[in-house]
Amino acid sequence: MTVTHNPGFPRIGAQRELKRALEAYWKGDTDREALEQVGRTLRARHWAAQADAGLDLIPVGDFSWYDQVLDMSCLLGVVPPRFHHPGGNVDLDTRFRMARGRAPSGEAVAACEMTKWFDTNYHYLVPEFQSEQAFSLSSSQLFDQVAEAMALGYRVKPVITGPLSYLWLGKCKGGVFDKLELLDKLLPVYGEILQTLKEQGVEWVQIDEPILVLELPQDWKVAFESVYSRWSGNGVKRLLATYFGGLGDNLGLACRLPVEGLHIDTVRAPEQLAGVLDQLPPYKILSVGCVDGRNIWRTDLDRVLQTLGPVHERLGERLWLAPSCSLLHVPVDLETETGLPANIKNWLAFAKQKLDEITVLGRALDKGRDAVAGELTQSRAAIAARRGSTDIHREAVRKRLKAVDDTQTSRNRPYQERAPLQRSRLNLPLFPTTTIGSFPQTADIRATRRDYRRGRIDAAGYQARMKAEIADTVRRQEALGLDVLVHGEPERNDMVEYFGEQLDGFAFTDNGWVQSYGSRCVKPPIIYGDIERPAPMTVDWIRFAQSCTDRPMKGMLTGPVTMLNWSFVRDDQPRAETCAQIALALRDEVLDLEKAGIPIIQIDEAALREGLPLRKSEWDGYLGWAVNAFRLCASGVADKTQIHTHMCYSAFNDIIEAIAAMDADVITIETSRSDMELLDVFEDFAYPNEIGPGVYDIHSPNVPDVDDIVLLMEKAAQRIPPERLWINPDCGLKTRAWPEVEAALENMLAAATLLRKRVELKRKSG
Repeated sequence: MTVTHNPGFPRIGAQRELKRALEAYWKGDTDREALEQVGRTLRARHWAAQADAGLDLIPVGDFSWYDQVLDMSCLLGVVPPRFHHPGGNVDLDTRFRMARGRAPSGEAVAACEMTKWFDTNYHYLVPEFQSEQAFSLSSSQLFDQVAEAMALGYRVKPVITGPLSYLWLGKCKGGVFDKLELLDKLLPVYGEILQTLKEQGVEWVQIDEPILVLELPQDWKVAFESVYSRWSGNGVKRLLATYFGGLGDNLGLACRLPVEGLHIDTVRAPEQLAGVLDQLPPYKILSVGCVDGRNIWRTDLDRVLQTLGPVHERLGERLWLAPSCSLLHVPVDLETETGLPANIKNWLAFAKQKLDEITVLGRALDKGRDAVAGELTQSRAAIAARRGSTDIHREAVRKRLKAVDDTQTSRNRPYQERAPLQRSRLNLPLFPTTTIGSFPQTADIRATRRDYRRGRIDAAGYQARMKAEIADTVRRQEALGLDVLVHGEPERNDMVEYFGEQLDGFAFTDNGWVQSYGSRCVKPPIIYGDIERPAPMTVDWIRFAQSCTDRPMKGMLTGPVTMLNWSFVRDDQPRAETCAQIALALRDEVLDLEKAGIPIIQIDEAALREGLPLRKSEWDGYLGWAVNAFRLCASGVADKTQIHTHMCYSAFNDIIEAIAAMDADVITIETSRSDMELLDVFEDFAYPNEIGPGVYDIHSPNVPDVDDIVLLMEKAAQRIPPERLWINPDCGLKTRAWPEVEAALENMLAAATLLRKRVELKRKSG
């Protein structure tokens, strides 16, 4: 019989139960036992859902309190020295201090660096390796959860990050050395992990090695052969899991590694199936990822069965079926959605529905299509209804897109000629200070938005309440002394959702939550059709904010590439075309903000990098249309209007030329967690425009020291002339509370004052 399984399940809960439990624990409103009970409840619920769907193997180890890579670091004893871990079991609060810099117990300390998980919007905690790194089995969490699932009667498949992917994802600290040198010390601990799982009665373990879809250096390819030849399964069968792309030139390597099974992603890379079948040894299981774990559209079951039929005849019981990757990246359950239009809801599948699709495919292969005739009929009708829907296409949008030419993607003059005009208009000091856009979203703000959404207050009452918040935010910024102000975004629920709600072609869920990092969850919009802006989206709010102050006010928009990459995108046309449609809609908003007298417009492209193809050979195509989309929405303004963009947790040293090609007057970036490492690129690349390196980490509740900010900015000034440097936090302040925000900004402004004095003294001294 065809084995069905799942690489991983969402951990947050359908109603974000884990988020609420974590935040209550961090605030001290609940204790550890209450938190642990929420975890046990969620795990049991999720295991039951997968078993009820009919899966043969249930994943364990996909549940995490914060991040699965952090869990692997704790399991292997990789705790950076600054956390003063005494050895032995890594306790829960140490995990949280590594993740966010603070926990209910222990000293506050700089958190570990966080960055994007391959080309997704999930963030992982970057492992930190020392040249003399030691490894030891230092957490029982995985084994405890295996025992927990087995006690409930499930046939489990533990999931761990493979040794080479784990090393690849980490960074060397305290000196330059080759991470591969750590393998000899690392492998014995991986052996202990499998031995412990064997003693628990585990038959299969999933070893995630997603870096096999990358263009690997030759020494890493050699290391794969060496590691998997030396590292036996100790009696446990190993399913080597790859996802997010095709194996490419690593296909032969992956097929011949001495493991018992191989999982491939045939959603992102359907073309690799034939090559894998040709090279797969006759003893090896092939797990085909045939349902999209990254997007929310129904699977065309007829099309998949047409592909899998010959594979099933060839492999028989050696064929396994699964989603393409962990379902961490999609919402939990479509059945909780009551507000979606019925036709659109019928086109979708969330995590639970994707499990049903997998088991339907398995039954169809084993028992014939007649055994699942009803399910196939429903699938066929939904696919046909979507394909023929009149809600998808807008002729006016398509005509406008065809008419776009090069004049609409370039500013009138180069930056060197625009900059003097902008400086004359804005009259800002050296090291101008600003923030990224959002200010704390208090419980009162969220309650007001909720009351308005539910009809408890009318539009006039809502607008009055939001304007009061904006006026207060402006007053606080003026009192602090910031040079360029923002309106604080109290009316916005999410930086993508807010705009998508006002654009045609987008749909929204009530409970379509997806984990971004830790307790941070987002509800990605669904782009189902052509995109158009019916009316201005931000102009009235920003115009009001500007009326509250004589200081420059920034208009705040989310850029087209970020809106694309942070949405569930239609799969019936190229992503580049969808992105250009968004860019045209935003171009209209940019021009309306300019007409309203707003001197600075920030177009955030936080997700530019995460859309990069995983193979560098494919980068140029993506960067070409992504940069063009940004320029399309930004280039219609006059030279005196200053365009900003923001990028967070987007290591872009290797795409700096594309960043420069965006031609934003000012770019603000995250650099605090990486200690300004991102600025190293400017030693070799003369970045032509202005830049604001984020000087403190807003994802940690720790308040930055003045001296630390000064030190970071002085590092930046070694690479960028002070005349082109701004000072700002590394991201928006939405998730923080006012007391810590004001304390942090006071220190940031004190640092700016000190830096200005130092530059002035240096100039006077010659």
